[in-house]
Amino acid sequence: MMDQKITSDHLRKTAYLYIRQSSMKQVNENKESTQRQYALKNRALALGWRLDQIIVIDDDLGLSGTSTQNRKGFQRLVAEVGLGQAGLVMGLEVSRLARNNTDWHRLLEICALTDTLLLDEDGLYDPGFFNDRLLLGLKGAMSEAEIHFLRARLQGGILNKAKRGELKMRLPVGFVYDDSDKIVIDPDQQVKEAVEHLFSTFKRAGSAYAVVKHFRENNLEFPVHVWSGPHIGEIVWKPLYHHRVLQLLHNPRYTGTFVFRQTKTKKNPIDGKAQMQNVPQDQWKFVIPGVFEGYMSWEQYQKNERQLANNAAPQGEDRLCSPPRSGSALIQGIVLCGKCGQRMTVHYHTRKGELVPDYICQRQATKTATKQCQFVLGEPVDDLISKILLEMVTPLNLDVSMKVFEEIQIRHEDLVRLHRTGLERARHEVELAQIRFLRVNPDNRLVADSLESRWNEALRIMTELEDKYEREIAEYKNDLTSEKIEDIRKLAEDFPAVWNNPRTSAKQRKQMVRLLIEDVTLLKTDVIHVKVRFKGGDSMERCVPIPPVVWKIHLTSTEVMEQIREMAPTKTNSEIADKLNQQQLRSGTGLSFTGRRVKVLRKDYDIAGVYENLREQGFLTAEELADRIGVHSGTVKKWGKAGILKSRPYNDRGMVLYEDPGENLPIKWAKQRSPTWRSKMVNTTESTEEVQYEV
Repeated sequence: MMDQKITSDHLRKTAYLYIRQSSMKQVNENKESTQRQYALKNRALALGWRLDQIIVIDDDLGLSGTSTQNRKGFQRLVAEVGLGQAGLVMGLEVSRLARNNTDWHRLLEICALTDTLLLDEDGLYDPGFFNDRLLLGLKGAMSEAEIHFLRARLQGGILNKAKRGELKMRLPVGFVYDDSDKIVIDPDQQVKEAVEHLFSTFKRAGSAYAVVKHFRENNLEFPVHVWSGPHIGEIVWKPLYHHRVLQLLHNPRYTGTFVFRQTKTKKNPIDGKAQMQNVPQDQWKFVIPGVFEGYMSWEQYQKNERQLANNAAPQGEDRLCSPPRSGSALIQGIVLCGKCGQRMTVHYHTRKGELVPDYICQRQATKTATKQCQFVLGEPVDDLISKILLEMVTPLNLDVSMKVFEEIQIRHEDLVRLHRTGLERARHEVELAQIRFLRVNPDNRLVADSLESRWNEALRIMTELEDKYEREIAEYKNDLTSEKIEDIRKLAEDFPAVWNNPRTSAKQRKQMVRLLIEDVTLLKTDVIHVKVRFKGGDSMERCVPIPPVVWKIHLTSTEVMEQIREMAPTKTNSEIADKLNQQQLRSGTGLSFTGRRVKVLRKDYDIAGVYENLREQGFLTAEELADRIGVHSGTVKKWGKAGILKSRPYNDRGMVLYEDPGENLPIKWAKQRSPTWRSKMVNTTESTEEVQYEV
């Protein structure tokens, strides 16, 4: 019966053997199943196919059959069948080819169209026959149902363990399982202190970026689990990165809480790829607090989450606060617009080489390409906030400053302890490397060379850590000398001195502001209305006059402009400048006068000068007078210098205008005046003496 389905056309085509295991663990451990699949090649040989006609496709070993996504081998098989190249497709069972009814029936349809046979451990099938097609369909449905039942049983067991908080999962750095499979804090003191230091730094600094910066500035590394490769399960120390800090801060397991189903997998309907998505906290499947000892409380975790939400740039309309930055804007991140209620941003402009802040509300303007909502000068607002703080903090000076002093001491002690722990670990590694090297057989040179290299590397690392530790100790001693401690105590009694101390950075001032102030709302009318809301819920309203614009501040005084107006018709710009400087008068910017500055002021105020005055009196230029008299302009200038024509200078470069002589022409031409005087003058001026040259 089996042989009747095979024709010569089938035997001329290629036989394909498809082999698959669902995971790499099955490939490594369930080797018998893999060998049974390879053995199907003998069935094809028995049915009449030659060995060179049998192609084995085993590209999908270790991949699930629930989808064709990433199964290159199955995709290749379907392509060959569709091209009519296959006479036989072999698989140990239906589940090897597909665990999905859609993929299975698509393969059956293509096999029926191209007259391709299917073979499994039970028999040979022709998808073109109804009975075979029906049986193959039932096998596909049972294969899909089987995987569903397997998953349901496994999922039930997982949920049951998770409900009790006993499900073993991959632990974040800082936790390990003990011998009884209970979660405990990592007994490695260096790992524990590194995690604790990260959380304490974030609590103090308020941003993940500040934590990364602190670790980099102090040459601190952070432990990382190795989850693959030959060193799986080990801890390695690497520089700390921003995304790593966020992973730890967002992880609720550091509170000692067992949490299950924080994420879910969703397939992309376009390409079928699985995508991991975070689940909102109120939709987590199981949340069991107090299952094991943590690094912080649940309340601190929630506080950290709120802080991170405030810090995050892509939080849209809800982002009303941001962490303090290093710029000079005192209320950056906590300033709100009094018109629309949105958070105002900070822009800086330069004034006399220093950056000066401005508070701008431009969110709607950016969205709708319209005019910005508000623009408020930051300097008067910041001065008012400073004044309010100095008025309020006076009774709390000593307590606040001493807490700052204690925080500095704790911070330095933490850094020293972290460096000391790392150094102790390095020394231990050196001792182990030395013992291994001394115990090796000298005849085995390859092993001895390798162990010696490891010993040298351990010594190098230990030396580097010793240098770091010594530098930290030296900085600790230099930073906290008795003289400096006494200075801090003196400053503690005078908060204004602390606030105005040049060593107090802008970021530190902002942190002091946020200890007392929740937010500041600005509204600009004819004055700047400033509403301050304090942490306790109280509020205060003040008004600040709007500073005049720069050009008004730098206006030249009316007295000076009146003098310029009086002298302009008869004196040049330099002469006016000399007169003003003799009276010790200054411009609007506080500078002495020059001819150029007077010229600019005259132009800005539209003040006529000597030139305009002389022109009104009928004075002429050299060219105009030359045309009238009938001579060259150079002749007019010579007569002016000789005093034959009256001239008056009108600028600082000695350029002059000439008085109209009327009928009183120069005597030289008056004596020769006749009806033909002009033609004579032309002939005279145009006559030239002929000169011949001998060639």
